[in-house]
Amino acid sequence: MSVRDALMLEARVAFSRKAQPIWFRVLKWAIAIGVGWYLWRDPHFWWWVLAALGLAVAVHLVWRTKTKQWTQAWGGWSDLDAARRAPKQK
Repeated sequence: MSVRDALMLEARVAFSRKAQPIWFRVLKWAIAIGVGWYLWRDPHFWWWVLAALGLAVAVHLVWRTKTKQWTQAWGGWSDLDAARRAPKQK
């Protein structure tokens, strides 16, 4: 799979309306913005940002591995249409 194909697959899953409900997306962003606003004056703000980014990448990679590159359901996720429409691996 080329880098372009992999990015297209990631985008399809990320923007799928079935992967996460709207209320969850809004809540997720509200919490992220609220915590960022709260920690903005902290002298270690950028360390918090790097730690959150590292945790997000780790969770993403674990989830991607467990779903076998978004092709199998795992942990309640049931939107497999996005992965099925993706180009097949060689």
